[in-house]
Amino acid sequence: MNTWKTTVQPTRGAVRLLMTDPERNEVLKAALPPYPEHPRALLTLLEALSLWVGQPLTAAVFAEGTVDRRSAEALFGDGILPLDSALVRFDLLGPPRPRRTLPGVGDFRALRVLHGRSS
Repeated sequence: MNTWKTTVQPTRGAVRLLMTDPERNEVLKAALPPYPEHPRALLTLLEALSLWVGQPLTAAVFAEGTVDRRSAEALFGDGILPLDSALVRFDLLGPPRPRRTLPGVGDFRALRVLHGRSS
């Protein structure tokens, strides 16, 4: 089943959000203030998007070391880790690791792009 994908990136200056449809078309981009006024604001926003598309969402949270404790508490409440709900499940992502590729046999860049589109 193809799903809607949502990625959240808290930074010092903003909370960036990107949502794509099952065909990976961008349908929503937002740069929100870094400190919401309510600790459930992010979860409530994501739950509303889940209701909009009619299915539960998985929100990938990409948090580098640049997010301070105050920002994390403002986004997720007292806990540093976000709490899932019936409509939203959080996946925490770290910084991307360099990918290991195999040398030799020519240029595989186009095949890697196609491979990334599968699944």
